[in-house]
Amino acid sequence: MSRAMTMVARVEAYLHARRQFGFQLRIEGGELLRFARYADGIGHRGALTTELALRWAQDATKATPLYRARRLEVVRCFAKYQAAFEPEIEIPPAGILGAAHQRTPPYIFSSSEIERLITAASRLKSPRGLRAKTYSALIALLACTGLRISEALRLARVDVDLSAGLLSIRQAKFGKSRLVPLHSSAQVELRRYVARRDAIVPPIAGATLFASESGNALPRRTVHWVTRKLIDGIVRPNASLSRRPRINDLRHTFACRCLLQWYRDGVDIDQRVAALSTYLGHAKVSDTYWYLTGVPELMAIAAKRFERFGREGADHASRV
Repeated sequence: MSRAMTMVARVEAYLHARRQFGFQLRIEGGELLRFARYADGIGHRGALTTELALRWAQDATKATPLYRARRLEVVRCFAKYQAAFEPEIEIPPAGILGAAHQRTPPYIFSSSEIERLITAASRLKSPRGLRAKTYSALIALLACTGLRISEALRLARVDVDLSAGLLSIRQAKFGKSRLVPLHSSAQVELRRYVARRDAIVPPIAGATLFASESGNALPRRTVHWVTRKLIDGIVRPNASLSRRPRINDLRHTFACRCLLQWYRDGVDIDQRVAALSTYLGHAKVSDTYWYLTGVPELMAIAAKRFERFGREGADHASRV
């Protein structure tokens, strides 16, 4: 690769190649382009070096150590790819700025909190009343399906088959598509929402399922802002929370509630988790386990099972 090639050009080529395989790289792509502009801005020429990567990663003065480590990790992934074209490139050592990943425990909503959240959404004001109907239907769908927020917002009218009770999720994360079956109660509520939506905003070809009063798709940034306000009115901040609950936590809540119900039903958990992984659109089962959190109900079941295991072991030992 030419030494005269800018870092921005290198990064853009890398992002294009990765996105061809279905990786969206929204956050990582933005960080890498910031790194590339920084490198070109200070006059760096030639292949990437560890010193350059470290300078940029630590340049964020008010950043946390975790954020700096993540910045370096993003550049490190790019460097490993780029080494195939520039053998002289330096790949920053792993962990040189500490751990780049830290699992922040998600917030698991209770059933009553979800009900109150939907009720709060149904009271949102707008000139023609569609805002309340849209947000309450959107939150209810996220809660009962565990969809990613991006998947729900991209749903087109043609992706919703209410007669068969199926949602078609197209080209989601990693370019995967899947069918998501709906419970009969969810079909009823979605059908009701569609009827109300069409009475306010006439349906047009290619329209998204969830729409604003202008008929346009809901902007993701706006949805996060509105739902953050709604959640803040339901869940009061306290010292036990590692961070403020988010609308994305409904996906974690769905996964945990499924697991809890299966434990109560006494079914084969390994088989069900594999099915849940497919339902949620995960690339591998380990991604699904990442979503599971030790809620009190699950811990209580685990404690009872361990107690039973201990008793059975003691009984067996006494008979030997």
